[in-house]
Amino acid sequence: MGWAHSVNASVAKSPVGRWFRLDGSNHPKTRTGSYFFTEIRAGLATFFAMAYIIAVNATITSDTGGTCVCPEDQMADLCDSYEPYMLCVQDINRDLVTATAAISALTSFCMGLFANMPIGLAPGMGLNAYFTYTVVGYHGSGMVPYQVALTAVFMEGFIFVALTLLGIRQWLARAIPASIKLATGVGIGLYLTIIGLSYSAGLGIITGAKATPLELAGCVNTPDHLDSDDLACLGSYKMRNPTMWIGIFCGGFLTVMLMMYRVKGAIIAGILLVSIISWPRSTDVTYFPHTPLGDDAFDFFKQVVTFRPIKHILGAQQWDVSGHGGQFALAFISFLYVDILDCTGTLYSMARFAGLINERTQDFEGSSIAYTVDALGISIGSLFGTPPVTAFIESGAGISEGGKTGLTAMVTGFCFFIAVFFAPIFASIPPWATGSTLVIVGSLMASAAKDINWRYMGDAIPAFLTITIMPFTYSIAYGMIAGILSYIIINGLVWIIEKVSGGRIVPEYKDEKDAWTYKIPGGVLPPWFNRLRRGKKDFWKSDDEAEGVPTGVVSEGKSDSSDLPVDEGKGPKVA
Repeated sequence: MGWAHSVNASVAKSPVGRWFRLDGSNHPKTRTGSYFFTEIRAGLATFFAMAYIIAVNATITSDTGGTCVCPEDQMADLCDSYEPYMLCVQDINRDLVTATAAISALTSFCMGLFANMPIGLAPGMGLNAYFTYTVVGYHGSGMVPYQVALTAVFMEGFIFVALTLLGIRQWLARAIPASIKLATGVGIGLYLTIIGLSYSAGLGIITGAKATPLELAGCVNTPDHLDSDDLACLGSYKMRNPTMWIGIFCGGFLTVMLMMYRVKGAIIAGILLVSIISWPRSTDVTYFPHTPLGDDAFDFFKQVVTFRPIKHILGAQQWDVSGHGGQFALAFISFLYVDILDCTGTLYSMARFAGLINERTQDFEGSSIAYTVDALGISIGSLFGTPPVTAFIESGAGISEGGKTGLTAMVTGFCFFIAVFFAPIFASIPPWATGSTLVIVGSLMASAAKDINWRYMGDAIPAFLTITIMPFTYSIAYGMIAGILSYIIINGLVWIIEKVSGGRIVPEYKDEKDAWTYKIPGGVLPPWFNRLRRGKKDFWKSDDEAEGVPTGVVSEGKSDSSDLPVDEGKGPKVA
């Protein structure tokens, strides 16, 4: 339409257009094809793809129990049957709905405004599961209490700021072997799938057992449907839970069909449909049964639009960690290596998908600012009571819509801000409404497996270990450690044997090995330091051109190389 074209042109020529490098702004790093209304639409697409995190993160993280205290005499079942504790957990869930929306709004907006990147941020899927089920444990049964874990996350964020300023995060993102980068996304996808299939934050299709690690479930979680140990479903009751089938068909198959036909907001539509079906009382699939727990949840739900302040988890850090010295150190180190690999890799992957990577240096414009926003978001998010914040791979939805500048992320952040005032709605989304979403997101992330170099075992075995160890140990960190260590050992031995034999003994398909070197163009030092070393007075400003290579010009959401694998330039297709 003519008026839309006129508005796009006017905005592009304004200071706003020049700041965000819109097409037509005459900026030296104009991002070709970036237009004001396109950025708005892309920001909305990213929000609709990410909005499920408000409910899912609250559901998963509230499994820690938050600041609730489970009495010693109720620890046999971790307070699952202790009503006062479960009411407290329900209140924690509501706090986390507000906290998740608030920190997502703040960090996404800042990523767009300061780093000019079309990437939304929120508490990370996989990271929140690691925080909940590995570090804090279900209802506080893990290595450290919830408050101590938040302290570790807060400190880790500031360590990340230092690593960013020194350029270490940027270098690491570029230095990890390609097979491990690709496998990490696949492994996280399987990790999310297990969560989506389980009871606590999913459909309830699988459960733990004695004879086998996992077993088919799907029964109503009541004593007459469970075996004598209240662990596995009795055979005649398996796959009989109506909420599971509602989640599978309305939240699963319907969502998939909408995504196949590229209906925007398909994921959130599936979640809302299952939720709406589950909200009426006195039905077999209701989320508000006539119990004290259900009555309390329904009373909050009836408020619909309200500002729910964060009552219990705001600033809940426990700064005196002397009573948890060893466990605190372990939690801190765990978060550090999980986040430095997970957060850094995801942000780098999305920057490549947006076409903002300089193919020579393997870095992107404003990387220091982007990584700093991400790092500060981790610390600020911990003050809100949430697990580590990270760049979201669902940002690919907005990028595929044409989002190429920070305006996309700012629109996403504004949408999350509006969501803060609808806390009763988001707090009343049942886990069976989000279980299929986790499985679908897992399948999107697993699509990168096709680009792993399976022919050469020096790439394939480390990638396979990374993929499998993550879900089997319920830990992203263990998977990445297994992959990186096996990569070093296998390829190190191959290198030694080749050198000793004078190049005569080499393994099959060695010539097809993914190239890797630590001597990455651009070096380890951050760009600002290199500019300072060259004597550039305004060293905090990037050069208009990096030795004649454009770093900010993109076209149709692709990178400069059209034949790169998913993590290296295509990204997942998200509706």
